[in-house]
Amino acid sequence: MPLADGEGITTEELRLAARNHGMPLEALRHDVTPVGLHYLLIHYDIPYVDPATYRLMIGDRQLSLDEIRALPSVTRPVTMECAGNGRAALAPRPISQPWLLEAVGNAEWTGTPLKTLLEGADGVEVLFTGLDRGVENEIPQAYERSLPFADATADDVLLAYDLNGAPLPPQHGFPLRLLVPGWYGMTSVKWLTRITVLQEPFDGYQNATAYRVRQSEDEAGTPVSRIEPRALFVPPGVPDFMTRHRFLEPGPTTLTGRAWSGHGAIASVEVDTGEGWREAELGSEHGWRAFSFEWDAPPGEHVLRCRATDTTGRGQPDEPPWNLGGYANNAVHRIAVTVG
Repeated sequence: MPLADGEGITTEELRLAARNHGMPLEALRHDVTPVGLHYLLIHYDIPYVDPATYRLMIGDRQLSLDEIRALPSVTRPVTMECAGNGRAALAPRPISQPWLLEAVGNAEWTGTPLKTLLEGADGVEVLFTGLDRGVENEIPQAYERSLPFADATADDVLLAYDLNGAPLPPQHGFPLRLLVPGWYGMTSVKWLTRITVLQEPFDGYQNATAYRVRQSEDEAGTPVSRIEPRALFVPPGVPDFMTRHRFLEPGPTTLTGRAWSGHGAIASVEVDTGEGWREAELGSEHGWRAFSFEWDAPPGEHVLRCRATDTTGRGQPDEPPWNLGGYANNAVHRIAVTVG
């Protein structure tokens, strides 16, 4: 997928792209994404945290890491996707982390359900504050976001301390992070240091200004929340080094990929090899869901497409709707291939 309108990348975007990284799409073959291949977005700096002195504040309570690890724990596979995934394909291109399609990963997270620590509490929202600090729009701030109280106390929301069976690495929020399955990644606050039950909605930058779908700065917009349905191919064949264009031998081949949604389970995936949309076969579900499609690839130039529909009826548009932040672009995946 080229950058929108062939626009040159800015120095600022290049700095962001050097700090953060996506998951190579060939890693879609893994049920569980290896930690080093999982996508990564770091808003500010990675804080250094001494686990021996770390404390999580919940109201007027303090919990050490050992105390949190001693609580009942669960492990679950969760597909996480950045809200800006696909931003670089929009025209005009929003200037931020220039994601194409790779800002996703599916890992096994271990932690304690948050609701067990909020028993007896009541409020409108729950605010989560991280240790990472920076400046956005000339506003100094800690990274912090809130969730409606009912969403924060859902059964699947975790205070996570392990990733794929090992302690969180520093870049993924060591020693403790929030994990909110089904929501875009900005919700899962890393390096978690404080949890506050609020009696009125949070109006901080990351809720009120950032991560809102709008057409102009003058609009309040709507908040980015749950992940829209998406299906992505494992790129078939072999790539050209520079362009990543795909080359494939003629004959029978199995096209594979993964699909996911934060609104409901994946109900169907369709594939188009140039002969119209046809149902793919759905495979196992482990966070995301596998799919496959048998194709007798004829010689020539082809554009392959795939799209997912979830159990709520949500699907994927042919073309991405534009918005100022470049959020929630879940347009149909296209891959150009040369066969023969």
